[in-house]
Amino acid sequence: QVQLVESGGGLVQAGGSLRLSCAASRSIGSINVMGWYRQAPGNQRDLVARIFSGGTTNYADSVQGRFTISRDNANNAVYLQMNSLKPEDTAVYYCGAMTGPTRWYWGQGTQVTVSS
Repeated sequence: QVQLVESGGGLVQAGGSLRLSCAASRSIGSINVMGWYRQAPGNQRDLVARIFSGGTTNYADSVQGRFTISRDNANNAVYLQMNSLKPEDTAVYYCGAMTGPTRWYWGQGTQVTVSS
């Protein structure tokens, strides 16, 4: 059974918005941190935003002020509201969840494409 399921990617014009969702199975255990990462062709997978169980958030400088990460602990879900999208935001976005120091789970990725 797939343990992280992402949705919400798509094609949008520059300046537009998308909302990504990720739901984690309860079977993976208590989640300490959930985050969104992105990877463009030929590039490494980079942190976009993450949120800890207590609510603390981190954002990449490139998305600060435009993206907002939130978490629904009751539903084991994390969301990424992306506003003022730019072509350079185009990438595959991956949801990740950490349940322990060496226990990471990854979603399959969802494509976000921003046109000029």
